[in-house]
Amino acid sequence: MEKNDYGLEKVHQASLSILKEIDRICRKYGLQYMMDSGTLLGAVRHKGFIPWDDDADVAFTRDNYEAFAKVVRKELPKEMFFLEPRELGGGRAFYDFTPRIIYRNSRTHGDTEEMRFYEGKLNHLWVDLFILDELPERKMAADRAKLLQVLVYGLAMGHRYRLDYGKYGPAGKAAVRVLSGIGKRIPMKTILKLQYKAATKDKKGKSGLLYYSNYQPDFLYVTVKKEWSGEAVDMPFEDTVLMAPAGWDPVLREVYGDYMTLPPEEKRAPAHSDQELEVF
Repeated sequence: MEKNDYGLEKVHQASLSILKEIDRICRKYGLQYMMDSGTLLGAVRHKGFIPWDDDADVAFTRDNYEAFAKVVRKELPKEMFFLEPRELGGGRAFYDFTPRIIYRNSRTHGDTEEMRFYEGKLNHLWVDLFILDELPERKMAADRAKLLQVLVYGLAMGHRYRLDYGKYGPAGKAAVRVLSGIGKRIPMKTILKLQYKAATKDKKGKSGLLYYSNYQPDFLYVTVKKEWSGEAVDMPFEDTVLMAPAGWDPVLREVYGDYMTLPPEEKRAPAHSDQELEVF
């Protein structure tokens, strides 16, 4: 393990405790999860957390996620809780489509109006739970499946606390305004059902491809083969062993390209450095 010079020891400790609970629960019930994104990269390149990374991610295939969601609440210790998108604002608010395991004894923001809008549930450190669903192999059908997710996400943005138009170009701004404007008139519970139907519409197919159906639209380009992510293998991580996709190398190449090359020093910074990350 590498020395951590980024002041993230407590953040890593809390994230690791969540990862260990996910692992314990899955092994108890015969389920599989997989380290994902920067967490998987850290496992391969650093044998643990990327020293400057301040979050953690795991992924489940759809069947494994749904089985996990049925048992996780009764299994988690009191310092953690399971949060699904449908639970924000009584099913009326939207942040994204990602379920999470939240670490209660932490804070990421001050007591802001936005945090109160989300009932304080998002004012904590968490581990994201991403879901892999079947993607059609034909390019046109695959593009249509991903476009559906983008459109549903746009509708859901009508239920966000605030929309940041600064990151969009003129066409993007127009699309977000139209979709979010329509979405405001559709109950969030209905939009959540649309997202689920769009994600699972191909589950009875025989495709060899998977995609992360609840990634944010920017990352929906990631497509993996079932032979890479349909099964999990054990991999050392910090002081324990966690599950990784069997095809961890092609998965990392799909997401990062030359993943073993370190980024320039100026880019080795916590992704959420604008937040007040505290663990107590």
